[in-house]
Amino acid sequence: MALYPDYPIRTERLTLRPFTRGDVDAVYAYRRREDVARYLFDVALSREECALAVQQRIGQVALEGDGDKIILAVELNQIASVIGEVSLILRSADARQGEVGWIFDPDYQGQGYATEAATALLDIAFGPGDLHRVSARCDVRNGSSWRLMERLGMRREAHFREHALFKGEWDEEFVYAMLRREWLGRRN
Repeated sequence: MALYPDYPIRTERLTLRPFTRGDVDAVYAYRRREDVARYLFDVALSREECALAVQQRIGQVALEGDGDKIILAVELNQIASVIGEVSLILRSADARQGEVGWIFDPDYQGQGYATEAATALLDIAFGPGDLHRVSARCDVRNGSSWRLMERLGMRREAHFREHALFKGEWDEEFVYAMLRREWLGRRN
């Protein structure tokens, strides 16, 4: 299984595209924020750390084998600036399993941009990616994230209680998922 999407991917209001070096300041604007880092494995990033993260993402544009990632900048067409990022990780090529994720600038939340971007990514995962199952996970306190999963039609499959130490405390995690046939049924 290999997936090499045709970029950029355009939606009504957004462009999903590979990262470029010119995206560092826009990404730093949200990745430096404590309220963004709160539920991420990373801490709030310095500009230098952000530049390194963007550099790593530049080449993450295709899925060929287990663990490969597609990480795309989400650009708001109206202002031609990056407001977030979406990711698709190939968890198992043999079982056709993937995982999606997202990080968005809180200044642009509540306007449907994350739903629009995640929908485009799931169209790729279940369309040309031919994945059978896609999951997503988040901290249970991250209501914005799990509500997005529910808007996408994903079902909650697990609630892990105190399953790992995260930033010095026991965390709780929700796992959501959906099958290809469920996604295609929603899209038809």
